[in-house]
Amino acid sequence: MRVARPAARVREKPLAGPTLPGRTVEISTVDLLVVGAHLSGQPLNHNLLACKAALVGQVRTAPTYRLWALNTVPPKPGLLRVNSAGGAISGERWRMPAIDFGALVAALPPPMTIGSVQLDDGSKVLGFLVEAAATAQARDITAYGGWRAYLARRQP
Repeated sequence: MRVARPAARVREKPLAGPTLPGRTVEISTVDLLVVGAHLSGQPLNHNLLACKAALVGQVRTAPTYRLWALNTVPPKPGLLRVNSAGGAISGERWRMPAIDFGALVAALPPPMTIGSVQLDDGSKVLGFLVEAAATAQARDITAYGGWRAYLARRQP
C-alpha cells in the first residue's frame, strides 16, 4: 500500500535580504548605440524590435571614432575608436530589457563587437563596434558623418 506524501510547502514570504528604503525593483535595461544596419528603417532594425527595444533618440559620438563601410551582406558600417583623426558619427540610442540584449549579443556575427562608446555629451553607452582587423579591406566613410549620409550620397 502506497502512502501519500504531504504536499510540498510553498514559501509564503520571500527570503529576507538587504533592502534600501524607498527603492523599487525595476526591470534592468540596457542602452545601445547603433550607427548602421540596425538604424530605424535599415535592414537589421527588426532585430532590435524583436528584442523589445525602444528608440530613445538621435545621438552623436565624441569625435574620436572612424566609420568604415564593411564588405558584408547586408551592407553595414563598422565603428572604431581611434587615437587621432577621428570624427563625430551620428547614430541612434535604443533601450531594451537586459535579457533581450544578451540574446542580441549572442547572435552577433564577427567582425562586429559590443563595447563602450563615448557620446558627444560626455556620457558613455554600449554600442556596436568593429574589430580593427576588419577595417583593412573596408572603405573609410568617416567624412560622411554617418551611415545614412553615406547611403544617400552613394545612391545613383
